[in-house]
Amino acid sequence: MTLSKTAVPFVVGALLAAPVLAQNTADVVQRNANQQERIEQGLQSGQLTTKEASQLEKGEARIEKMEQRADANGKMTDAEKRRIEQAQNKESQQIYQDKHNAQTGNPNSASSQRMQADVQRNVNQQQRIEQGIKSGQLTNREVSNLEKGQANVDRKEARAGANGHISANEQHNIQAAENHQSRKVYKEKHNDRQR
Repeated sequence: MTLSKTAVPFVVGALLAAPVLAQNTADVVQRNANQQERIEQGLQSGQLTTKEASQLEKGEARIEKMEQRADANGKMTDAEKRRIEQAQNKESQQIYQDKHNAQTGNPNSASSQRMQADVQRNVNQQQRIEQGIKSGQLTNREVSNLEKGQANVDRKEARAGANGHISANEQHNIQAAENHQSRKVYKEKHNDRQR
């Protein structure tokens, strides 16, 4: 089989575009982990209240939903990445504003401790997803599925902390969702599909 001279550039372009599209996904997932770390640091230092952190988790859920839709077809375009980065920039500004306003939280309160533990799990899950992208263990479609799960966990955290307090029962429900998500990450990373 021979390729025409006009078909060769398209084939080469398609082969070169695949790593770029995978990098788009890796970049936005890495930024998710970074922003979750900033939220956790704010809780630990008392710069964020539980209520502020829950509002930020709502924003993180919205961003992860955007990522899920962008990767659903197996590739995140540059235009989709730009839209997600704009949302991440807006969320980053909100994290900064909330950390530097007059409100302070008590990092030793039960609610803050519960939120800190939940946000730390978010960081860990995002880092596991990022590692799976970089190693080739996760396809973009699998990442899409996992980001949908991450958005679900973030929404649960946002609802639980909306009143400024997270009860032990609310945290139990969040942890159940996090455990389910953790199993999904493991399953997706250890199936036979690879990039």
